[in-house]
Amino acid sequence: MTDLCDLGAIALRRMIGARQVSPRELLAACKARIEALNPTFNAITATCWERAQREAEAAERAVGEGAPLGPLHGLPIGIKDTQVTGGLRTTFGSPIFADNVPAADERMVAAVRAAGAIVIGKTNVPEFGAGANTTNPVYGATGNPLDPKRICGGSSGGSAVALATRMLPLATGSDTGGSLRTPAALCGIVGLRPSPGLVPMKTKSVGWSPISVHGPLGRDVAEAALMLSVIAASDADDPLSYPVDAAALATPPRVDPSRLRVAVSEDLGFAPVDQMVRRCFRRAVERITPHVAVVEPRDPDLHDADDVFETLRAIQFLAGHEKHYREQRDLLGPNLVENVEQAMGYTFADVVRAHTAHTALYRRFIAFMADWDVLITPSVTVPPFPLEQLYPPAIDGVPARTYFHWLALAYGITLTTHPAISIPCGLDEQGTPFGIQIVGKRGGDHALLGVAAALEALLG
Repeated sequence: MTDLCDLGAIALRRMIGARQVSPRELLAACKARIEALNPTFNAITATCWERAQREAEAAERAVGEGAPLGPLHGLPIGIKDTQVTGGLRTTFGSPIFADNVPAADERMVAAVRAAGAIVIGKTNVPEFGAGANTTNPVYGATGNPLDPKRICGGSSGGSAVALATRMLPLATGSDTGGSLRTPAALCGIVGLRPSPGLVPMKTKSVGWSPISVHGPLGRDVAEAALMLSVIAASDADDPLSYPVDAAALATPPRVDPSRLRVAVSEDLGFAPVDQMVRRCFRRAVERITPHVAVVEPRDPDLHDADDVFETLRAIQFLAGHEKHYREQRDLLGPNLVENVEQAMGYTFADVVRAHTAHTALYRRFIAFMADWDVLITPSVTVPPFPLEQLYPPAIDGVPARTYFHWLALAYGITLTTHPAISIPCGLDEQGTPFGIQIVGKRGGDHALLGVAAALEALLG
């Protein structure tokens, strides 16, 4: 007999609406699964089971009374611990906020709750989301769903593992240099980095920057699309937000893959990539090639992506953490200290050069994508490495520039501001999940979901 936890979010929502499954039954099943598996994987951190039970009972009454039901009605959800939850401990993975219980939900959390989701707790993150090894001094490390002694990626690592191990049908995430795409790839699920502004992000201290976004995770493309339709909106408090038909995003368009023109790149022309990853990617391309119109190896010109991303990212970290560095430096981990000190070493001229180069990079990529429907790359430069490592010191013999250099395939695309999605593509040679990154045209989030769904069906 199939456990309720093993069913997907869309099937569960349909069954709740048809009175075939009760929200209380589903919550109990998720709680039992979390109690069984979380000691091994450490994906779920702070919880609020009593409140969730009350909300599940209310959700069940609403179904019985024939009340209007939201698109996520009765579905348990985990919230990334860098996202603020009213009445529920929000630590950001930092000892500075170890006992922090905010008064109110931030916008995205309020949106999923308004759609009927039942928050059961928080999912683990790196300290302040810095890095893609989901470990912090408050809760410890989260393990990979197929090998708990290896990393799961990050910074939305706890959310990805909760989905991959079927602890929950829904979880939230965010992405700067790959924080949705990397854990999705390393955990065998789907992670979409939407266009900046599609999901309003009111918590950014640097509101005009396009490099940080909120976005959806899902066990498949359809579930990620459902989540996107709930969290996408227009909100004037985010200066990058724009009008959007959010409900339409829930249904990816049908795409005939035989009409697609696909560019493929193993390394985006600048990123160091492990040889195992290159081999896995070539096999994925071989599987796709017979089913699309054109597949050609093409590298976009992102030659200065490392310098640009490091500078623009440093601006955000300085804006968010300079006070912590000056007043509580002893409570910050090495990643945060490195970020802030790197930012302090930049000059105004460095920042101007980075912004100018970023604009030129964006325009080159727009021109590149004119010839292609999508660009496909590996999602991550290396396979999952041991939990004890914060980052790989070298990739294919190339020394790491920074602790986040191994995210180059993701942050190179971040700089383009184009939507990108990671979908599963089987296992790598060490038996852990492997994912490919599909990059769409500017503003083409809905179309990208359609392409991803078509390729997902081809790849099985």
